[in-house]
Amino acid sequence: MPGLPARCPRPRDLRRGAVLTWVFLVAVGAAASTGCWDRTGAAATAALPPVRTSAPAPEASRPAVGTADREAVARAAAEAVAEGKSGKKAAQEVVSRSGDRWGAVYDQGEYAAFAEDLDGRWTGVGLWAGRGRGGRVEVERVQPGGPAARAGLRAGDRLLSVDGHTVTGLAVADVVALLRGAAGTPAVLSLSRGGADFTETLRREQLRAEPVTVRELPGGITVIKVASFTRGSGERVRAAVRAAPAGARLMLDLRGNPGGLVTEAVAAASAFLDGGLVATYDVRGTQRALYAARGGDTARPLVALVDSGTMSAAELLTGALQDRGRAVAVGTRTFGKGSVQMPTRLPDGSVAELTVGTYRTPAGRSLDGAGITPDVPADEGAEERARTVLGGLGVGP
Repeated sequence: MPGLPARCPRPRDLRRGAVLTWVFLVAVGAAASTGCWDRTGAAATAALPPVRTSAPAPEASRPAVGTADREAVARAAAEAVAEGKSGKKAAQEVVSRSGDRWGAVYDQGEYAAFAEDLDGRWTGVGLWAGRGRGGRVEVERVQPGGPAARAGLRAGDRLLSVDGHTVTGLAVADVVALLRGAAGTPAVLSLSRGGADFTETLRREQLRAEPVTVRELPGGITVIKVASFTRGSGERVRAAVRAAPAGARLMLDLRGNPGGLVTEAVAAASAFLDGGLVATYDVRGTQRALYAARGGDTARPLVALVDSGTMSAAELLTGALQDRGRAVAVGTRTFGKGSVQMPTRLPDGSVAELTVGTYRTPAGRSLDGAGITPDVPADEGAEERARTVLGGLGVGP
């Protein structure tokens, strides 16, 4: 499997739209100054790349709150393996006791799936699982045209078991791992809808999602929807901005965006900024910075649509555009994740991701737990409200 990407996900049981947790790469050290972050950390090398991010700490020099000791985690895994036990389980127990809210341990198969996610492709049945009311596992949405959609599954269906394995009590990450598998293999799903149980046998297949879509609204508004920051999405955003008609106003829709590669979020920021700071982050007290490339479109009126499903890399982008005075944020408060996690390979081949630091917006705001408060609150009819806001911002060049 490729090198392991650093990530910026949400808590495993809180995911709202990404398969497992979306990778949020932040390369440290020399890579930050040489511009080779994606090559170095985006699962392209054999070595473990550095960090992932999620939210900022009160002080850059202060260690992240609720962190697991890396050596203790590795030692627990090694001892378990020596005794013929599960190194992953032992490591997870240490992480759970540490209070590291975002810490997690994944096996090799789960991390192999992450490598696919980075490219916006995966092998499965085309459904997103999430934690519903009462802790039950539900279908959050289905991939249009995928096996689940063709079988008539829909959001809200309760998932009871996968291939005979009961999912009750499992972490969402473990449920998604059950849904994954080789293309062409069957997946027997037991579900419930409206109180009636039923079974569907689906065939896993290679699936791909388009992370960036563009549409035009009446009145000269170009809507750029970014579903996630997978590889290449930042350049797609830049291309969409360049292709927007003369005089168009821009609406950047980040609702439901669970994050992704930080390099792509920075590239997307570069579409709207002419260089300058995008965010700062710290890793064990050492502070670093992320900068936009020069040459972005700074003239067209811009609104960023956000909601409670806007997370991680998407929050980093929104915070940068808001703090830099480049965009008006419209919608509801974002999720609020801003800590940095670093992956460590354990003796049994599993990987522990432990919180090591935090990030901040250009104005120094910490988003962890607080999220981004939009400039213009709007829940229902948010897009219409955004159109009104754009109408008052003038006309682009």
